[in-house]
This record gives sequence, structure tokens and C-alpha cells, in this order.
Amino acid sequence: MANLQKGVLDKVQHFFSKEKFSYEVIIVDDGSSDGSVQFLEEFIKENPEFRMIKGKHYGKAGAVTKGVLATKGQYVLFTDMDQATPIEELDNLLPYLKKGYAVVIGSRNATRKGAPWTRVFMAKSMMFLRGTLVGLKDIRDTQCGFKLFSREAAQRIFRRVDSLHEGFAEIAGSSVTAGFDVELLFLASQMGYKIKEVPVHWLYVETRRVSPIRDSIEGVLSLIRIRQNALQGKYKEVKR
Repeated sequence: MANLQKGVLDKVQHFFSKEKFSYEVIIVDDGSSDGSVQFLEEFIKENPEFRMIKGKHYGKAGAVTKGVLATKGQYVLFTDMDQATPIEELDNLLPYLKKGYAVVIGSRNATRKGAPWTRVFMAKSMMFLRGTLVGLKDIRDTQCGFKLFSREAAQRIFRRVDSLHEGFAEIAGSSVTAGFDVELLFLASQMGYKIKEVPVHWLYVETRRVSPIRDSIEGVLSLIRIRQNALQGKYKEVKR
């Protein structure tokens, strides 16, 4: 709700209103109970290009997946509500889809401006473990919540993610779900899609209480799960 009150949707609407292409903005409500739904319903009345998907609390992975699978456009971007990466950065990613890349991801600088040392340490540790357990060594930042896909790639990748997680189960509390972004890009690589990493402006915005120990353990377990899935051949069938 705090992000909505800061006017993030107005900023998104203002950006797209100046573009020459048609667009839709899908907002996935992840089982909120703080008045966000009512706020969004009022906003949507005045902005028909925006629509909302209401759901249970599935966490980031489930929410993003359901939102992407509901899209209709030629290009599909998912971005965090806090707009830590401003929507204007889309202009820097779009040209690469036209150059033949199917997946274009935003990449934050190594200093992670504004982030506390615990977040920086966790990020660098995850980078090391990801390279060791999963690979994707050519990608520096898998976790930035600003990723652009061609429609064909988005539908294929996210349908597979939805299937692997059996539609996602309802959860309690917050979850970093670090493995979600890694799994997306791992699947994209397995499917043979070209991935381009593009530097973007980014400013840390704290939207949840961080638990370095809990979140780090969850992140490591998610990487181990991806590694096990790969060894068991669960990703092989999606190769092109």
C-alpha cells in the first residue's frame, strides 16, 4: 500500500502515455489485506489500460507467473511495484529485443546504491553460490526485478515454471524466493534463448523486514533445488 500511496502507478501511466505503442499494465494483488485492492480499483476506473488480477498469497514467484501468463502484448516486462528500477529504463532494454534477444534483464551496479551491508553481502554470496551450483556465470545479476521478454519466450518459460511448481501453493509470510529469478534464466538458457544483461539505474527501497539468516538459508536451498532438478533431468525436456 505504501508504494501505491507514493504514486508509483501515476509514474508508470505517465511514462506509457508518452510512448507511441499500445500497452497494458497488469497488477497482481498477492492476497493483500491493507486496502490495496480498493485503491487499485479506483485507479483502474480512471485508467482502463491497467487491470488487476486478484489472488491468494503465492509470493513473488506465483504472482509474477500468473501475471505474465495473463499478458497479451508482443513484449512482456515484469517490474517491482516499488519501482526501485524506474519504468523509464524500459527504453534501454527494448532495442535488444529488436536485435534478436528473447530475454533482456536489468542489471544493478555492484555497489547496490542505498542497500545495507547485509543485503550487499547476501547478494555477493548468492552470486558465488549460483555460479558454483547452477552456472549462469555469464550473468552478473539474476535478481534485479526488471526483466523483459518476447511474448513467445515469456509464454514458454512461464508455462514451464507454472508446471514445475504445479500452479504454486499458498504461503504464509514474506519470502525472498531468490531461486525464482535464477530458475527463470536457467530455463531460458536451457531452451536456447539469447539473454542480454543491460545496466539500469537502481535505488534500494526497503519494503519488507530482512532476515539475513533465514533469507540466506532459503536462497541456498532454492539453488540446491534447481541443481537437483537439473541433475534429475526435470529441465531437459524443455530444450529446443
